[in-house]
Amino acid sequence: MIETCFKPAGVPVFPPHDAPAGDCVLARLLATEPWRSEIEWPVGFEGGLAHRLDVSTSGAVAVARDPDQLAAMRDHFANHRFTKRYALWAARRPRWSAHACDRPLAHDRRHKRRMVVQRSPGTPHRGRWFPARTELRSLGGRLVEATIRTGVTHQIRIHAAFVGLPILGDRLYGGGPTPPDAPDGVTFFLHHHGFDGPLTTSPVPDPEWLERARTS
Repeated sequence: MIETCFKPAGVPVFPPHDAPAGDCVLARLLATEPWRSEIEWPVGFEGGLAHRLDVSTSGAVAVARDPDQLAAMRDHFANHRFTKRYALWAARRPRWSAHACDRPLAHDRRHKRRMVVQRSPGTPHRGRWFPARTELRSLGGRLVEATIRTGVTHQIRIHAAFVGLPILGDRLYGGGPTPPDAPDGVTFFLHHHGFDGPLTTSPVPDPEWLERARTS
């Protein structure tokens, strides 16, 4: 089983560019396990942190114990051997019990922060198209489970929006404003439970909004 850090919503995985000494998962990890700072990790994987989550996304961040385990994890990621499990609170109720979207994704040609779905061969975009598949399952109310093996930037957010279920509070992809009673740090409601495969992540707590989404 892979060790995990629990990332609260609103806390970045790595230090913000404008605040190198700011609060982040890496700083919290090194404060409790300072021996990690003595290891020469690959750039972008400092402390053994194996992947990233959006700032608003809470949940499991996998942590390698040494560079050899990190290399094995990166190989599993590259070859899509992990199934990553998420929960999202959709802006509206799904009209189906299960759905899948396998449209390729690319960077938006006009908006640096956005991704676009390939609607046709001529869809405007920047750079190359990335294969992506997201499987969605209704868990009751507006709570939806999303599972992926690929890990393209904003994959769940944009695939969910494409099939008519933008994530609540995700203004970038049509989810509307963040509710005024949202928990601290939450701008949109997405949580990473962890992943299964050749290596499995240790469990992390569910977000407090999970049951509210199920009954909404």
